[in-house]
Amino acid sequence: MKKRSRSSALTISKWVKRQILRYQSPTTGLFPCDLSHPSPSEAHVRDSLYCAACVWALSSAYKRIDDDKGRTHELSQSAVKCMRGILACWMRQADKVEKFKQSQSTKNALHSKFYLVTGDPVHKDDEYEHLQIDCVALYLIFLVQMIQSGLQIIFTTDEVNFVQNLVFYVERAYRTPDYGMWERGSSYNNGVTEMHASSIGMAKAALEAVNGSNMFGGSGTNYSVVFIDIDAHYRNRMTFDTMLPRESASKNTDASLISAVSWPAFGIHEEALMNRTLEKVQRKLRGRYGFKRFLRDGAYTEAEDKNRKYYRQGETNTFDGIECEWPLFCCYFIIDSVYKGDQEKVEYWQNELKPLLKPSVDGDVLPRYYYVAKEDLEAEKAHPGSQERHPSSEGENNNFFLWGQSVYIISQLLVDNLLTKHELDPVRRYLPASKRPKGSKRYSAFQSSPTDLVIQVTLIAESVRLQQMLATYGIQTQTPHQIEPIQIWPPSELVKAYEQLGVNEKLGLKGRPPRPIGGLGTAKIYRACGETFLCYPLLFEVSDFYLSQDMQFVIDDIKSDLKFLGKCWKLAGRPTFCMLIREDNLRGHSARYIFDLLAQFKRGDCDGIKIRLGRLQEFISSACIEHLDFLSLDFTDDTAFHPFMEKDMGKQFRSLTDIPQMARVEESASTDLWDDPQECENSYAQVQMLQVLLNREGLYFRVHNVTVEEKLEKISLRAGTRRQWAVVRYAASLLGKVVDSLAPSITAILVRGKQVTLGAFGHEEEVIDKPISPDDIRNILYTRCYPFDVVQAVLQQELVLSIGRVITTNPELFNGILKIRIGWIVQAMQLELNYRSELHPGADSPTLKEVAYLSPTEIKRLLLHVLTPMTEQHDDRSVIWNRQLSGALNRVPQNFYDRMWTVLERTPAGLKVSGYHLPQQPTLSDMTEYELNFSLLVELMLSKIADPAYRQIIVEAFMVVATLLDRNPELSFSKPVDMDKIVNEAFEMFQKDRSQREEEEKQDSMNSFYNSPANLKHGTTSYIARAALNLLLEGEINRTQDLSCVLS
Repeated sequence: MKKRSRSSALTISKWVKRQILRYQSPTTGLFPCDLSHPSPSEAHVRDSLYCAACVWALSSAYKRIDDDKGRTHELSQSAVKCMRGILACWMRQADKVEKFKQSQSTKNALHSKFYLVTGDPVHKDDEYEHLQIDCVALYLIFLVQMIQSGLQIIFTTDEVNFVQNLVFYVERAYRTPDYGMWERGSSYNNGVTEMHASSIGMAKAALEAVNGSNMFGGSGTNYSVVFIDIDAHYRNRMTFDTMLPRESASKNTDASLISAVSWPAFGIHEEALMNRTLEKVQRKLRGRYGFKRFLRDGAYTEAEDKNRKYYRQGETNTFDGIECEWPLFCCYFIIDSVYKGDQEKVEYWQNELKPLLKPSVDGDVLPRYYYVAKEDLEAEKAHPGSQERHPSSEGENNNFFLWGQSVYIISQLLVDNLLTKHELDPVRRYLPASKRPKGSKRYSAFQSSPTDLVIQVTLIAESVRLQQMLATYGIQTQTPHQIEPIQIWPPSELVKAYEQLGVNEKLGLKGRPPRPIGGLGTAKIYRACGETFLCYPLLFEVSDFYLSQDMQFVIDDIKSDLKFLGKCWKLAGRPTFCMLIREDNLRGHSARYIFDLLAQFKRGDCDGIKIRLGRLQEFISSACIEHLDFLSLDFTDDTAFHPFMEKDMGKQFRSLTDIPQMARVEESASTDLWDDPQECENSYAQVQMLQVLLNREGLYFRVHNVTVEEKLEKISLRAGTRRQWAVVRYAASLLGKVVDSLAPSITAILVRGKQVTLGAFGHEEEVIDKPISPDDIRNILYTRCYPFDVVQAVLQQELVLSIGRVITTNPELFNGILKIRIGWIVQAMQLELNYRSELHPGADSPTLKEVAYLSPTEIKRLLLHVLTPMTEQHDDRSVIWNRQLSGALNRVPQNFYDRMWTVLERTPAGLKVSGYHLPQQPTLSDMTEYELNFSLLVELMLSKIADPAYRQIIVEAFMVVATLLDRNPELSFSKPVDMDKIVNEAFEMFQKDRSQREEEEKQDSMNSFYNSPANLKHGTTSYIARAALNLLLEGEINRTQDLSCVLS
């Protein structure tokens, strides 16, 4: 290193010693989080992590100096001491980690603040906002980076196991509302958690960094490797991408996103989305003195009441425009510019930061924040940016903001070329996955999305006789015996294997929770203890839920799984799809659907997805391989795992006609209620009679030694073979059945930024805004649906499953739909059937009249049909039908919620719809424009409307009112805006004009109004505009210009 560089390094080394290291605890290695206190005694994990990163970065810079006088070792060991100190504090809370894995509750969160000397928790579980997913994820990121650089931080297998459990802790960030980086939860500071994009992005980055990483470094062994759930990573990635550039429901953007999308996490590599996120942070939060943390942030302002922990309702409006500005984030942008190789931006941010620093004898000091003085608050609010801000007390009396000071020093090491970006990021997080150094090939590794992905499909027949019969039709399969020594595992066995990951009896850790393995996880080939095995997907598991009786539905699910793999696979190697074929799949009419699918496989293309069909042994070399080195069981022990075994089915089949139909179940002779039904109507009637018996006597009441439950099961099975789907659903609902993958499907919807409601149309609904347990879902279905419509309890489950798959592969179909109301979607599908019945009035088939009579496949296709926008279908639906459909789907126009904010700003007395009053205050005081919570509040108001067509008219009316207000800024409403009154008055004018034109009497029904196009001479828009204008003219008008010129 040149003499000048040596001098610079020595100068910064003195800074680090005087500003950072002098405050490190000699016992725990932690750093204080508040040096303004005369005797600082508390440490925060996040602050300590950045201090450790700063010291480690300087040690990396010193590696270039031939004679560093021991500084490299001293600095690196200081970083190790801090990392191990945090680890020790958390390991003492291992019981919390175990509880948190089962239920992501705030009371089970790892603590973030500890006493500096002892490492004991500072606060009790309910005294502080401990749940900060980003904090744990940040620890994992820096841990991997430091280990990769050569530091030895993890010493024992106990510690390896604990780190593995930290991975379990963060991997469900996509479904865990937390308090975020600022420990305040929502922007209202009311103690409520919410989903934070920054936390999810940090968790996603941590999972990528730690995957396949050896905690013992280069000298590690197989059992010191950490694994991740690839499907959990996908859900975090999808949720993160969906939320950006928004931070949360209450924060339209947040400065915490900088560290999530750029250094140190580098949580996203899609350049357009990353730039959009950072540009929004700068546009919304930047000031002359740095960046606001988020809008209406009252922390450290002179207007904040320091004696209260939480704010009162509407209090955040007090801080609008006077938020503190933090120079810290300029340092982040300096580092970001270095990694982007943009020297011009580096100099720009350096120049922006320079006047914000405080000079001192210990080197430049970065203030924590700049604030508006108490006497200047009103002037600043009246004229934003007009008042000088004052720095916080850092630099005085040995007071430093250690987090900010550490990031500042790191940025200067990079700017002065004392530290390279590779040294600060040894695992190359800043690069796309495909350009990072390759690790051990024993473990799956991330890569960028393949441009020409091929999915390997292997066909496994459950028996030799099924294999031979399929061969007569030109379909080549393998049996479990023929692929030996490779094994086929059910997904439940793979779950059982992963339960051994991270187990540690001494710490009370039980390993991975028994959660299902998703489609990405089952597409790997696994090796453990000398054995090789492949897991078939969850959809091939035998289920007692009736969907498996509809082979078309199963085939659609297979295609959806393949499409999902083709779209979401980001691992090195090809995905391998194991299709398990059972004899039950080929009974009756099911065979032709299977053959059609296999024919597509043979052609190498399945609905646009490239397929390679072949023998499993041929796929090993090109597959994605995962070595489960944590497994140490004897695979010869029959009690350990149970691979899928080949079945001996007896005599051979020569053709499909030899496969017997579903066997008839023998029953006790009886001529009463228990006789076998012969017709569909009788079957339905019998199920209804059994419902009466069930209500009176219970599910286990016996007649002729047969329980009500057994009888319902038999009727359901028999009705399924006869495709009597209404009977099947009725019986399944009476039996209280719930499909296995319901909770993951709801999660798939939620990660797309939507809400779900369950409940019968026209009755009270339950809103689901965060993932819940299967038991909770079952309780909602059988309390909100069953009492009003028995069949809906299972029909809505079908729709949740289908929507979960559709929104994963075709999210654009849900544009404009914020709240997915399942009961209303059922109504939309029923309206479509009614419309078809009108087109075919002579058809008597019940499948053209009631949704419950449709097969699961027809349900899914009808769902896709009603979701597809009109412009794509080019059909001739009537105007009223389109309004009914849009209303039933709860679809709104683009920018609708933004226009609603504009309307509310101009209506001091608020808005009224169907008896619900949305007040202007404290709504506008509590919330900010473009915030998701405001959109949800608008949806809550609209949910009070019972008629889909009327809901759509109300939505159109709001857009008309917004347009009038935009064009006429001098107009405002002085009274509450009653939208029902506006629509009713518009309808009256419509009827009056129509009766004059067509000489028709007035009607009570509004159908003719609903069926009128919006933008014609006598369309609904003109009448709504006239009615709204009448109401406007009753209010106060600021006559800034001639009224005749502005009314348009």
